[in-house]
Amino acid sequence: MRRIMTIENEVERFWRSYVSKLAPGGSLSGSYDSWHFGDTEALANKLSELVRTGRKTSTSSLVWTHEEKGWKMPVVGDHVVVTTWDGKPSCIIEITEVAIRPFGEIDERFAHDYGEGDRTLRWWREAMWEYYAEECGKLGRKQSADMPLVCQRFRVIHKS
Repeated sequence: MRRIMTIENEVERFWRSYVSKLAPGGSLSGSYDSWHFGDTEALANKLSELVRTGRKTSTSSLVWTHEEKGWKMPVVGDHVVVTTWDGKPSCIIEITEVAIRPFGEIDERFAHDYGEGDRTLRWWREAMWEYYAEECGKLGRKQSADMPLVCQRFRVIHKS
C-alpha cells in the first residue's frame, strides 16, 4: 500500500458526497485518509477494483515502512478514500480491525480475505514474501518470518 498525493478536489467531492448521504446528526467526523493499494499502476488499479467489489477485505504493510515514511498507524474506525493509481476515487472503506503480526503468523482466513491470487495461505506467503523482500531491501532491513506487519481488515461503505 502506498500513500499518494491525490487530485484533492475530486477526492474531497467524493468524500463529501458520501457524508451528505448520511443521516443528519451522524457521528462521522470529517477526517479521512486517501491512498491507493500497490506499488505499480497496474496493481493499484486491479486492487482498487478488488476492494470496490468486496473481494479484498484485508491488507498488510510493513511496520518499518510506516516508520520510515512517517505514516500514521491505522486505527479501527478510520475512513479511507481508496483511489486508482492516478488518484481517482474508487470507494471508501472503514477500518474494522488492526493488529501487528509477524509475517509467519498470518493465517488462512487473512490470506483468503486478502482477495488476491488463488486466496490460499500458500499463495499469500509466496507472493508477499517476494513483495516484502523488495520492500525490506529498499529500507535496508533483513526480511524474516518475524518481520512485523500492520494487518488491517476493512469494509466498503461507499462506492463510485
